[in-house]
Amino acid sequence: MTTIHHPVALQTRLPKVGTNIFTVMSALATEHQAVNLGQGFPDFDCDPALVEDVAGAMRGGLNQYPPMPGALPLREAVARKIETLYGRRYDPGTEITITAGATQAILTAVLCCVHPGDEVIVLEPCYDSYIPNIELAGGTVVRVPLTPRTFRPDFGLISAAISPRTRAIIVNSPHNPSATVWTREEMLQLEALLAPTNILLIADEVYEHMVFDDQAHVSAAALPGLAERAFVVSSFGKTYHVTGWKVGYVAAPRALTAEFRKVHQFNVFTVNTPVQHALAAYMQDASPYLGLPAFYQRKRDLFLDGLRQTRLRPLHTAGTYFQCVDYSAVSDLPEADFCQWLTKEVGVAAIPLSAFYEGGFEQGIARLCFAKRDETLQLALNRLQAL
Repeated sequence: MTTIHHPVALQTRLPKVGTNIFTVMSALATEHQAVNLGQGFPDFDCDPALVEDVAGAMRGGLNQYPPMPGALPLREAVARKIETLYGRRYDPGTEITITAGATQAILTAVLCCVHPGDEVIVLEPCYDSYIPNIELAGGTVVRVPLTPRTFRPDFGLISAAISPRTRAIIVNSPHNPSATVWTREEMLQLEALLAPTNILLIADEVYEHMVFDDQAHVSAAALPGLAERAFVVSSFGKTYHVTGWKVGYVAAPRALTAEFRKVHQFNVFTVNTPVQHALAAYMQDASPYLGLPAFYQRKRDLFLDGLRQTRLRPLHTAGTYFQCVDYSAVSDLPEADFCQWLTKEVGVAAIPLSAFYEGGFEQGIARLCFAKRDETLQLALNRLQAL
């Protein structure tokens, strides 16, 4: 007797999700030996002292589970940093949680507060994890566009999107992919808009230490009306050039943190111990993160100077390590097609801005990453100048 085996049917939780654009473009960059300015991570090493701190923690026997919310010395270091920079004191015991990177932090924040039928406002273009996170929680995504090309928030549109079902809004500043930074006036407008509501704020601040031209990052933690309703998310990976370590944190009021940790303990439980203790030791010196704006502004300016000798028109970069360019003087191809052409024919990989919008939105803009060694940037510029 022959047994017929049928494949097990699985109904997808994320029917709209396929291979993401970053994977596609990186594979294309490798195939064509292109300079990969698509994915947002450095091609240079972190401070060797930080690596030594990790090795020291391992040799010192710090290799077993830390407390579920994170190693206390690291939570204390984070609390000191936030208080010094933004003037709000978070209790390390009850208001700060160490996470497996900012992406896990954002998912956990969504899962702990969004119920089926709740609405969550996202401002497009946006980081690609936000919408799947909301859908996994059973929430309804409400998309509000940032102003095309300037990417400033339109508070009229945001206000119009609020309904009795709005549970949360996700705000990212400094902003990936547009490299804009919300001003203090804009953050105050957000504070005033949310004041009469019970809407929560998920504040994605992973690029907090990359703000240029003597401007200051305005954290949600710095404004009482926002801090009382906010999950403030940041990333050690972005700050210390160790994106592969996948360590971040969330600061939130006690009641919000209690709910956050209920989810965190079951989707991650905790984050690797020696790295946490190494980061705690390394944070005793504030100069690495205080010096980060100048470090990346020099790279931005070097890259900008070179781009001005091409037919690409750079948009203003106020923060992050991304540079958007208008390529309309070069091509009238759609953004995804242009980025593939640029990778194959010119040898520089970029990301289409349309990838950060639901269904795509064409503006003739591509995103490049300048978190690269100077020689990497110069090689890319030499190729772009041949356009």
